[in-house]
Amino acid sequence: MKLAPVLIFMLLFLGLSAQDKRIYTTSTAPDLNITIDGAFDKEEWLNAMWDNAFVQHEPNEGEEPSRQTEFAIMYDAVNIYVAIRSFDDPDSISMRMSRRDELEGDLVGIYFDSYFDKRTSFGFIVSAAGVRTDMVNTSDGENEDDTWDPIWYAKTAKTNSGWNAEMRIPLTQLRFEESEEQVWGLNVLRYIFRKDELSSWQAMKRETSGFTSKFGTLKGIQNIKPQNSLSFTPYLVARTERFKKEPENPFLATGKSNDFDVGMDAKIGLTNYLTLDLTINPDFGQVEADPSQVNLSTYETFFREKRPFFIEGNNILSYTLAFGDGDQSSNNLFYSRRIGRRPHYSPDLEDNEYAENPAFTKIIGAAKITGKTKSGWSVGIIESVTARETVEIKNSNSARNQVVEPLTNYFVGRVQKDFNEGNTYVGGMLTAVNRNIKDEKLDFLHKSAYSGGIDFVHKWHNKDWMIDAGVYFSKVQGSEEAILNTQTAYSRTYQRPGADYVTLDSARTSLAGSGGKLSFGKTGGRFKFAGILNWKTPGLEINDIGFTPNVDEILQAIWLGYRWYEPFSFFRNMGLNFNQWTLHDFGGNLTEAGMNVNGHAQFTNFWRAFGSLNFNGEEYSNSVLRGGPSMKLPGGRGFYAGVFSNQQKKFTYGIDGGIRKSNEKDYYARKSVEIELGYRPVQSVQIEISPEYGVSSNQLQYISQEDYGYSTRYIMGNIKRKTFSTSIRLNYNITPDLSIQFWGQPFIATGDYSEFKYITNSKATTITNRYSFYTPEQIYFDATDGIYHIDDNLNGETDYSFDDPDFNVKEFLSNLVVRWEFSPGSMIYLVWSQNRAEYLNMGRFDFNKDIKELFDQEPHNVFLLKFSYRIGR
Repeated sequence: MKLAPVLIFMLLFLGLSAQDKRIYTTSTAPDLNITIDGAFDKEEWLNAMWDNAFVQHEPNEGEEPSRQTEFAIMYDAVNIYVAIRSFDDPDSISMRMSRRDELEGDLVGIYFDSYFDKRTSFGFIVSAAGVRTDMVNTSDGENEDDTWDPIWYAKTAKTNSGWNAEMRIPLTQLRFEESEEQVWGLNVLRYIFRKDELSSWQAMKRETSGFTSKFGTLKGIQNIKPQNSLSFTPYLVARTERFKKEPENPFLATGKSNDFDVGMDAKIGLTNYLTLDLTINPDFGQVEADPSQVNLSTYETFFREKRPFFIEGNNILSYTLAFGDGDQSSNNLFYSRRIGRRPHYSPDLEDNEYAENPAFTKIIGAAKITGKTKSGWSVGIIESVTARETVEIKNSNSARNQVVEPLTNYFVGRVQKDFNEGNTYVGGMLTAVNRNIKDEKLDFLHKSAYSGGIDFVHKWHNKDWMIDAGVYFSKVQGSEEAILNTQTAYSRTYQRPGADYVTLDSARTSLAGSGGKLSFGKTGGRFKFAGILNWKTPGLEINDIGFTPNVDEILQAIWLGYRWYEPFSFFRNMGLNFNQWTLHDFGGNLTEAGMNVNGHAQFTNFWRAFGSLNFNGEEYSNSVLRGGPSMKLPGGRGFYAGVFSNQQKKFTYGIDGGIRKSNEKDYYARKSVEIELGYRPVQSVQIEISPEYGVSSNQLQYISQEDYGYSTRYIMGNIKRKTFSTSIRLNYNITPDLSIQFWGQPFIATGDYSEFKYITNSKATTITNRYSFYTPEQIYFDATDGIYHIDDNLNGETDYSFDDPDFNVKEFLSNLVVRWEFSPGSMIYLVWSQNRAEYLNMGRFDFNKDIKELFDQEPHNVFLLKFSYRIGR
């Protein structure tokens, strides 16, 4: 498991507290004209105020670093200049070349709290190889946004006494109040890769919370004026596709297509505190594809956002529905992947009809305002419009058009206000989705969807203690069909027998719901804990623009943790955690209860390991029968662990995996293992291969539900699943601004169903009394059509049927991206994406045969050239 040093910067500093506050006083010189080259032989640097006396933070807090560091800061009317000298043995410096924002090796960085609000800081970090990253930290370090990409300059140079880093940071990239003299928060950091050692100019303690609030102070900057950014970046995209010819399909008959597009991004400083980002007709062809998967559950899969416009500044647009970083962490009022998603509707085709369904909905334009005012208001607003998408449907004689997605407007607004030197803040959020639905086939969609919430955070006792609370709401409106679909969705199942606390109303045209969160705990010190309460009413629906896979739940949880920060025995550091939780629905039914014990450690040889034990009691699932009655499921236990070698070596390796079993024999079992291999033959080349294999079985996998007389048969089956995938990455970083990256993933997943049965008593005491098997006389498989016919009453006639559920999914995805930032903010991308896929109604897993058949498939290739040029400051 790779942990990049740039992440270590934040992971090691979250939860720190200051010693005595240090002060650095900077200086200026008239008409500074410093060439950024990493050499400090210029007169300005020779006469600058240099400071040192860095203190080790990790692993031995408060001790002298193994190598000392010094820095100097100067400024003029338009720039901040930073010089950092890292003393070291030149032959020992790790100069690993990587792509921007993916730093490795030895690092130095500087953080400015230019608001001086003790909550918000701007970080500029550079590796010894000259690779840059940058980030904005808000909420005193709780939220880190490393997608922020300001325009700044850095050069490094190896010297006889170590290495130098020189930076020029335009004032347009910082936010501060105009005053006669500036007072900012400041800290300077250094990371020595081979020793996994972190030191800082301002000493901090790991035991107490806070990051920005623990900075030292920067003084001496006088008579500078805020400068608003203003830049425009038009782009051109040429795209060509090659795929398998299908002569009978008019859309695939030639086996090729070509496209050309234009668009523009802009960044406009509305004030010194607020920035407007605009994008018109954006293209994200250079973005890596989502990994393959087969999801047989009722829960939606969460995919990480990768599109630059939406990830930059997204921390200020976040309203989490829960506390912590566990399974609930993805629940949010705003999930940007909703904007530009695949169209909701896929048209039904007649025989010999063909259509070309778009992979995403076109974003006509989007605008985003983010920033923080001098009075402590953090503001985030996003407005986006997606196009009305139409599919052309053709046959040999005619053609027709079908709307598959309506013109849609998305709005998100978020504000927060600081009080009490950042120890207290209150905030609110409002979202709105409005669809212009004019086609009756789209009446299943909500015409409008609104959600919002308010939240409150208070910290005390040097930010060691905290309370986090919030309430939120939603309201959706639409046709009777749309709201009926919402009521009967798997996440709420108003139609569920026995759900007497909700009422299914087929005449409704709106639905409202609410939720809330409350957590109290101690986040500083070695011993930490939190008590958590979250709730979501059955009517809550935020998934038009937010993300929550399940509602109708009340979650109670307790978390306890203990940390060993200093080395002892053969450990460099270690942490242990205990979690306990229960889930109830709003009918008062206990649906889940469990506990978890986990730990992680780094050893003195720089290896890392983790382990986790999980225990669950009996569960009552309201969704497993997809609208049927609640079903009693056995509890289980599981173990998951991993160990990873020293990441400083050329060759790295690790293994992680786990096993989970049900408490009732043979009901459920899963085993999985993943091997992680990495090799860096030279500083500029990195190879990573991560094969993963999993096997699972389940006696009660849902298949279908069919009407039978006056009742419903909920059909289940045994399933044996096997899944294999391998993530392959190859990075060749020629310079900090020119890189070649390849990612590929072969994926095979099979499901073999047997022992078909139907539910008879979903809550019976023992599992075998919850179902009844179909006898050989009741079930017949038609291999020609792939259909199982059921003669339930043995009268010689088919009462109902269902499709063969066996599957064999094979897919290969790959992206090859050449990226050249030929000028700051200006890019050229060359992209080659490939997709090979096959689906078969069979459940047999044969690795050699499956891989051969996968690569025998004719590929779908996309070749793309994207050119963007930044104009402005």
